[in-house]
Amino acid sequence: MQFPHFEENAMPRKGQAVLEAFIDAVSWEEAVGRITRWGAAHESRYVCICNVHSVVTTTSDVEFKIAVNNADMATPDGAPIAWALRKLGHPAQERINGPDLMMRYLAQAEPLGQTVFFYGSTDGTLTKLRLALAKQFPGLRIGGAYSPPFRPLSLEEDEKIIDMINNSGANVVFVGLGCPKQEKWMADHRGRINAVMIGVGAAFDYHAGVIKRAPIWWQRNGLEWLYRLGSEPRRLFKRYMVTNTLFVVGFLRQFVMTKLPLRDA
Repeated sequence: MQFPHFEENAMPRKGQAVLEAFIDAVSWEEAVGRITRWGAAHESRYVCICNVHSVVTTTSDVEFKIAVNNADMATPDGAPIAWALRKLGHPAQERINGPDLMMRYLAQAEPLGQTVFFYGSTDGTLTKLRLALAKQFPGLRIGGAYSPPFRPLSLEEDEKIIDMINNSGANVVFVGLGCPKQEKWMADHRGRINAVMIGVGAAFDYHAGVIKRAPIWWQRNGLEWLYRLGSEPRRLFKRYMVTNTLFVVGFLRQFVMTKLPLRDA
């Protein structure tokens, strides 16, 4: 099947660099609209969902930074990232997070007849995810789901996965490999997979009911990270304390520099 030729970075992005990650200033309507339009045309594109951990990682992982900054869209997942965009000149910016973006798109994909594919996580989680989505979106077209092995893939294995996804007719591929693996995987497969790839992290676990998500009040007040920390303190304490501190220090430095008057050389 032939699809329209894709030109990398053909569409100019509107947004702002937060530390070393370029984040798009978009509304929910714009984000979902782009995905549905790109998906309808089977354009090979990818979308990064950037929280504090992602943004801080761009300062130490060059390959990851290139993947994020070359994305077709990078949304502000964490509340601090949306807040940073507001401070940097985009006062209406909302938090565009992975789990909600996935569900908002699926609500559009069902009546549009678009096909989705799920890549990542475990076989058990993917089975639960498909059952949960079948109840919520009974008309949704699911082209397939695949849990890759937890090791580097051979070239032959990778080609088989590409063929599997392309042969499914997927318009959108949700990628749940975690950061930074999923972003690097999407960057490597743009131009090879005929669909929009979206890195959604733990969204599969949330929607499958494997992990309980923070109540709405916590989400709306930018405290979902604190709820997750309370749920998994041993795993997340070091990550949150270190990355949050690095983000605060780094962004304060960036913000101050943007406010300093330009000096003549």
